[in-house]
Amino acid sequence: MEEHSVHNAVHRFIIADDHPLFRGAMRQTIEKQFASVKIIEAGSLDEVTAALDREEDVDMILLDLSMPGMRGFSGLMYLRAQYVGVPIVVVSGTEDPTTIRSAIEFGASGYIPKSLGIDVIQDGVSVVLEGGVWIPPDIDLNTVDEATKMAQRLASLTPQQVRVLMMLSQGLLNKQIAYELSVSEATVKAHVSAILQKLGVESRTQAVIAAAKIEAGQWQSIAG
Repeated sequence: MEEHSVHNAVHRFIIADDHPLFRGAMRQTIEKQFASVKIIEAGSLDEVTAALDREEDVDMILLDLSMPGMRGFSGLMYLRAQYVGVPIVVVSGTEDPTTIRSAIEFGASGYIPKSLGIDVIQDGVSVVLEGGVWIPPDIDLNTVDEATKMAQRLASLTPQQVRVLMMLSQGLLNKQIAYELSVSEATVKAHVSAILQKLGVESRTQAVIAAAKIEAGQWQSIAG
C-alpha cells in the first residue's frame, strides 16, 4: 500500500539526455509509473539549469553524463553544488563499476544503466524518491581504489570551491575568477589553497590536471 501513496503524488522530473528517442522512452517509462506527473525534457546542461531555475519543486533529475555541457563528472558536481535539494539519478550507457562508484561519491542518488529493463528503472526511481540510493546489485560501493579516493576528495569541495576549480580548468586567472564570482582576489586565493589541500596536490596546475582527468573519465591515470 505504501507504493500506491507514492504513485498518487504529483511528481516533477527533468529527463536530461541529448538523444530525443531515449528521452521519449524514459518519458513513457515514468508516465506509466505515476498517476500524475510533469516531465521536462532537456538536451544539455544549460537546459537543465534553466529548467531548475524556472521550475519549483523538481523531484528528480534523470541525467545522462555525456550530453553537451557535462564535461564528464564536472556537470554532476556543478548540479549537486547548485541545487542541493534535488536528487540526481545518472542514467548512462556506461556500466563500468568505477564510474558508478564515482558518480555516487560526487553526489548522485542513483545510477541506472540504460541497458536495464523498464521494471528495474522504475524500481530505481521509486527507491530514490523514498530517500534511498539505487545502484545495480552487483556493484560494491565499499571498493576503494585510487580513482575512488580522488572522487572522495573532489566530493569534499564546497559549492564555491567547485566553481573555482571549474574556472581554473578553463584557464581563468584569480582576478578573472574574482570578477565572475563577485568576490575579492584574496577570497579566491583562499579557495585555491583549500582546493589544493583537499585534493592533496601542491599546485593549481596539478589541481587542474586532476579535474581534467575527471572530466575526460581517465580514471586509471588519476593518481599518476
